[in-house]
Parts: sequence; C-alpha cells; structure tokens
Amino acid sequence: MKMKIGSILLSMAVVIGHAGGALAGELSVDDVQARIDTATPEEPADFSGRDLSRLDLSGLDLSGANLAGADLTNARLEDTRLSGANLSGANLNGTWLIGADFSNADLSGAQLFGPVVAQGLEASREQSPLFAGADFSGARVIARLSMGDAHGADFSNARLDADMKNQSMGLMRFEAENADLSNANFAGAHLSHALLRFANLRQADFTNADIRDAEFDGADLSGARFAGARAEGARFAGATLTGATGIDTADGMVVAQ
Repeated sequence: MKMKIGSILLSMAVVIGHAGGALAGELSVDDVQARIDTATPEEPADFSGRDLSRLDLSGLDLSGANLAGADLTNARLEDTRLSGANLSGANLNGTWLIGADFSNADLSGAQLFGPVVAQGLEASREQSPLFAGADFSGARVIARLSMGDAHGADFSNARLDADMKNQSMGLMRFEAENADLSNANFAGAHLSHALLRFANLRQADFTNADIRDAEFDGADLSGARFAGARAEGARFAGATLTGATGIDTADGMVVAQ
C-alpha cells in the first residue's frame, strides 16, 4: 500500500499547485508564440534562462528551441512539440507533459520531479510523453514514465534513484513499467529502487550503474550489459536475459537459473 500511495502522490501532488491560481512566469504565452513565429532554423527561438513557470504552452511548436536553464515549473506542455529542443539544466518539476514530444531533445542536467503524464492515475501509451533519443545525462528524474517510449535515450550518470530519507508519504521513484527503453544508455546511472517491470530493455547499457533494489521482474533484458554494476537486492523474476553480458562482474547480481 505504501508503494501505491507513493505512485499516486508522484502523479497528483503537483496538481494542487496548478489549482492554486498563482501567477505565471515573466513571459506571456503571446510572447512565446511571437518568438516562435520569428524563429528560423539558423536562429531558433531562445528562452534560455527565462521564467516560463505555470504558463500554458500546450500545443505549441517549440521544436529546436533553446530552453537551456529555463524554469518550466508547473507549466503545461500538453501535446507540445519539443523535438530537438535544448532543455539542458531546465527545471520541469511538476510540469504537465501529457502527449508532449521530446524526441532527441537535450535534457542533460535537467530536473524532472513529479511531472504530470496522465489525466488520471493510470499511465497510457496515448498520453505518455515521447522521449525517444532524448539526452538525460546527468539529469535528476523522479517520474512515472510507464508505458512510454524512451528508446535510445541517454540516461548516463543520471540520478533516477529514490531518496530513501524522504519517503514518509510513500515511495517516490523512477517508474517505467512496460516502457520502451531499448538501446537506452544507463551507464553510471543511479537506479536504486527503480520500477522497471516488464520494460523493453533490450540492448540497454547498465555498465557501472547502481541498480540496487531495482525491480526488473518480467523485463526483456536481452543483450543488456551489466559489467561493474551494483545490483544487490535487484529483482529479475521472469526477466529475459538472453545474451546479457557482465552478469558475473555485477556486484551482488543474482539471477535464477
């Protein structure tokens, strides 16, 4: 029950912030649209370091835009196109990401705590944001990406682990059940207590990653790489590990024969 409460809180806690009616950031939606209208491939719209918090940017085309270091806290990005955008170091805590397209976006060093990814409590493929090929290297992510598509994404050295010192209301963690994470790079990432059950993790790279107490039950880990990983307490019940390498060098990794 505690774990279920944590999932609910991760999905719903930020909704209160949206309902509070607080003022939006320093730019208006019209300001954002005006910059998009005058942007070119050579000079994309530039919102680097700007305060876009609480703005409703749903449905806008921010593909290729520069949002490095931008504050998008509690903003709405429903069905917003951000493919190839630069969001390095951006703050997306509590941001509404339903149906947003972040394919090949740069989210290195970004923060994503408790983004809203579904209208209700249950994740769906139709509403999940798209992160195919996105760069999350060095990012801090506590999010529910279950059923989503992040194949080929780079999570190297990212912090996806649960903060076990701050879990009084239930376990808040990186959740990617039934997600497509094939060919994803988790080298050096922190994934302790992550929920990855039934995920497609074919050819994923967990080299030197911390996967302690992570749940891989039923996941497809065919061809995955685990050399040097820390795996004490990780669960692999029913997981497919055909062709996986580095299992013998992963510290504490136990796979039932």
